[in-house]
Amino acid sequence: MTMILNKRRKIILSIIGLILLLPIIGMQFSNEVNWSGFDFIIAGLLLSTIGLAVELLFQFTKNNTQRFLFLGIILILGFLVWAEMAVGIFGSPFAGS
Repeated sequence: MTMILNKRRKIILSIIGLILLLPIIGMQFSNEVNWSGFDFIIAGLLLSTIGLAVELLFQFTKNNTQRFLFLGIILILGFLVWAEMAVGIFGSPFAGS
């Protein structure tokens, strides 16, 4: 059981790292991608929170139907928070403007 958890955690952390590489690569080729260190910290925290939620989901649910339902909910909520922080789709103060 411990091997599965470690492997899953490594996969989740690898995916987070790959996602955070995308803006680094984008900054090399375009002036429109302009992330500061703070942006990377916030994105890393958000992605880590989503990754932790997914890890907990897989630990505590055994039914695949429930897993897919809750995984979809976690990913949609994560995307909505990301979009709000990026462009302020809801106009909340959370968007930073």
